[in-house]
Amino acid sequence: MGLLSYIIFLPLLGSLVILFLPKDNFKVIRWTSAFFSFIPMLLSFYLTYDYFFAFAGSSQMAYVEGPFQWISAISAQYFLGVDGISVPMVALTGLLSFLSILASFNIEKRVKEYFVFFLLLETGMMGVFVSLDFFLFYIFWEVMLVPMYFLIGIWGGPRKEYAAIKFFLYTLFGSIFMLVAILILYFTSNPHTLNILELIKTAPTLSHSLQLLCFAFFFVGFAIKVPVWPFHTWLPDAHVEAPTAVSVILAGVLLKMGTYGMLRVSWPMFPQGLKFFAIPIALLGLIGIIYGALVSMAQKDLKKLVAYSSVSHMGYCMLALGAFSSVTAMTGVMFQMVSHGLITGALFLLVGVLYDRAHTREIAAFGGLGVKIPVYTGLMVLFSMASLGLPGMSGFVSEFMVFVGSFSSFKIITALAVLGVVLTAAYMLRMVQRMFLGEFNIAKWGGLTEINLREILTVAPLAILTIIIGVYPGPLSNIMKATLENLVTLMAR
Repeated sequence: MGLLSYIIFLPLLGSLVILFLPKDNFKVIRWTSAFFSFIPMLLSFYLTYDYFFAFAGSSQMAYVEGPFQWISAISAQYFLGVDGISVPMVALTGLLSFLSILASFNIEKRVKEYFVFFLLLETGMMGVFVSLDFFLFYIFWEVMLVPMYFLIGIWGGPRKEYAAIKFFLYTLFGSIFMLVAILILYFTSNPHTLNILELIKTAPTLSHSLQLLCFAFFFVGFAIKVPVWPFHTWLPDAHVEAPTAVSVILAGVLLKMGTYGMLRVSWPMFPQGLKFFAIPIALLGLIGIIYGALVSMAQKDLKKLVAYSSVSHMGYCMLALGAFSSVTAMTGVMFQMVSHGLITGALFLLVGVLYDRAHTREIAAFGGLGVKIPVYTGLMVLFSMASLGLPGMSGFVSEFMVFVGSFSSFKIITALAVLGVVLTAAYMLRMVQRMFLGEFNIAKWGGLTEINLREILTVAPLAILTIIIGVYPGPLSNIMKATLENLVTLMAR
């Protein structure tokens, strides 16, 4: 077994270990989960560090395992590898999974099952980012659905069953389209193969109509996950009902799988389909940016505000993905994926901290909290500023790259998309003003307690990374550079 296999399967091993622990021993279950999530996080950090020094100048796959023959009847292989697109995603998944498990220590209901599902979810997410065989990719993609369904459906809020079923059906609907496209690729390849790297070489030779069909099918599958407007309606429901840690994973990692799938599969495989649909994709991005921001502005529930802000922020990715001929735009997509994962993950953690104490998320119910809980207020303001793209934070770097990279391809669309920055500033600053400034209601909130050490530890790494990437984006850019340049070359075929 290589490094990538350990990163994928250690959480799975952890979930099996927890199955044999006594269900009443909450402390042992929690710390065992943390351990089996901490080791993959360290391994993912080592992977990033080593990749930076050993492979950053190459566009080839690194740490390759396989291809090993798995199911010879259908040419399915066990084939893993990473490049400049997947390494940042693996590191982000490792970090957010561990922090989410720490944030889940306050779960009291069916603790054993909760952590088993959570570690299974981590295995699925890691597997998607490192699989280089479609059969393996699809298995991990589907494996992730099941634990997420139960995590929302059992530990969620009042409308948890509705939200869980909606999430499951939407994603399954998209997966069916993806499966059909994979089968088309399999049967049109000669010899039949599910090897993603081989298909990147051969798929552009398909007929124009087949390329358009496969591109459209893959796009639906990935767009539901992003979620691109108008496929976004499952997201606010899932976020609002999900437990805090599950919202963090949903926003920080699951949404990125859609954009990752586009960069890994659809964009390099179907250049003709990409050229044909580029303007509609950019327009969907623009609609997502403006629509998400306007709906966020109307929200009274703090968690719903952050959820709709994800629709807006992932719209920037779609805008830049439409400008596929620009390396700057592609770099902007990757930076936005990482940045959004850090910032929105932290915002959901902080929303959860306040909800645990106040048992309400209604923005209007608060006011003047800055006086009572200054440390929490400082962290919330920091991430709100990062979300609205304040210079010196990762959000600014990613949005700036998206605008610069997209402008040469879509001047009017990009100019309109800049409105999204203004609207984001409006709803974020309005939320900060209404919750943390003004008169403090001592009768109602006098008993509120400050954020504790465990909760600070879950958001501090995200704050540090948000600032480091904002001030010095060079190392992250170097990891991606060669891979993205190669990707743009493939798309120009």
